Amino acid sequence: MVIENVRGKEDEYTLDKVGFQFYRAPAKHTSFVDEEEIKREYYPETIELYKKLTGASRVVIFDHTIRRHRPGESGDSPDRRQPVAQAHVDQTAKAATARVHRHLPAEDVPELLKKRFQIVNLWRPINVPAFEWPLALCDYRSVVPEKDALPVSLVYPDREGETYGVVHNPDHKWKYLRGMTPEEIVLIKCSDSIQDGSVAVFTPHTGFIDPSTPPDAPHRESIEIRALVFYD
Repeated sequence: MVIENVRGKEDEYTLDKVGFQFYRAPAKHTSFVDEEEIKREYYPETIELYKKLTGASRVVIFDHTIRRHRPGESGDSPDRRQPVAQAHVDQTAKAATARVHRHLPAEDVPELLKKRFQIVNLWRPINVPAFEWPLALCDYRSVVPEKDALPVSLVYPDREGETYGVVHNPDHKWKYLRGMTPEEIVLIKCSDSIQDGSVAVFTPHTGFIDPSTPPDAPHRESIEIRALVFYD
């Protein structure tokens, strides 16, 4: 599978056109160690960045994941989460609607669901450039949603979720930004209530082993914010 490095052509890729968008945006908060500190300091500046880049009127962050590649380690505790090596989409349309009900005040939900809303992730390397295990993103224009995306149920003690597994399609166009730095971010659309074919609806994505990674490259570390994004 060919994964194209789009370094130097970042402006050609926008959220509604292909499902993802790169941007240079150094973070004020850079420690990413204490969970409550991240929520208190990084969340507010990230919400403002979402609004700036998307034009959204309301942004609700519902979680974040920090991944630190540690060869030989496994597990899903916050300090052991490894890069994901399987193409996927975090939310289906059904799951996105359920997220609105779960994370917004009940009295706001009916009006919010009448307007456009999305789930958009914001991914950023932390501490070091992401030469090792970079993030690959699939151009939505090369995806056949009804054939390439398979709903996968997730059952939790208190709720159910649903993601998409992604079926290989030789026509998929995969992209990445080689050596993304902590000063660079990528927005990843996971769901969009507009589904009339006029905009990208979601972005299959995965971590991958890049054969051009320098042998002395530091292990990848990243933070991914997941948010509900609403428009007037």
